[in-house]
Amino acid sequence: MAYNLKDWCVVSLQQQTERESVMGLKHLGGTRSKFQKTSATTDALALAVPSVVTVLTKNAMAATSVESIKKAGVVRVGCEAAYRPFTFREGNKIVGYDVELASLLFAPLGVKVEMVDTAWAGVIPALYAGNFDLIMTSLTYTKERVEKVGYAIPYTEATQEMLVRASDAETIKGLNEMANKILGVKLGSAGDTMKTKLQEALKSATGKGFAEVKTYDDHPAAYLALAQGSVDGVINSLATLTQVVKDAPGKYAIVRNIGPRNWAGIGTRKEDAEIISFLNERIAALKASGEIYALQEKWFGVRMQLADKVPTFS
Repeated sequence: MAYNLKDWCVVSLQQQTERESVMGLKHLGGTRSKFQKTSATTDALALAVPSVVTVLTKNAMAATSVESIKKAGVVRVGCEAAYRPFTFREGNKIVGYDVELASLLFAPLGVKVEMVDTAWAGVIPALYAGNFDLIMTSLTYTKERVEKVGYAIPYTEATQEMLVRASDAETIKGLNEMANKILGVKLGSAGDTMKTKLQEALKSATGKGFAEVKTYDDHPAAYLALAQGSVDGVINSLATLTQVVKDAPGKYAIVRNIGPRNWAGIGTRKEDAEIISFLNERIAALKASGEIYALQEKWFGVRMQLADKVPTFS
């Protein structure tokens, strides 16, 4: 199912605040949940700050280059170490998909990868303040961010997909099989925003829509409703749903190709063009070798669909 990215940009704007429900309550702790209460204000501030910081540090901080990283012997990677399975703590160590991928990306340079744990609300300002060289914390592409932050090509998906009961996996293989069935969404989530478009697409394809769309205060409540048979599918981000499936083996399954393709990329300062080029080459190489997909299978249990270019917004 294909969609116009412009029509769906509102979804991608919300996806970075989608790290809640099961991820927020069980996998994240309180850090990102507390931030989400004021996400609109702080995200706007975070996007505005780089302009100010750039002016203040323009003459003090040279662009990061491959040579400067090699000379330093370390690449500093900003993250919020509270988003399983991307970056999270096991004891005093930061582990996860992003950590292992960063090691693969910079292996040719022979440098150490240092993960710098940073509060999500301040990650972009901290990048421009020189606290680290780049951001790897599932930074989704949005029109506002692309204007302020340099981006490499996608390294992970941020697409909205659908959770179904494992027993229904053979009969519900796509959106069309949800005709006359009940969909569950979280109030104010990307899925809530998508429901009208999904309803239109379903009616166009089958002549029928959802029997009902039920709204819940949080995703765990929607998952419980799914398990109890009150709804037949629940919309949430792919990365989050993989962890729900992992935590309840044999109980749920994920249906792909529900929402429009959306991704997250590695963020850099705008002036770090050489680093962006290096990252693009390395991500392409890891895709060609299959190594990046092996990491995805390890951490998410699925192989992700990665675009070859940074999304554009008009």
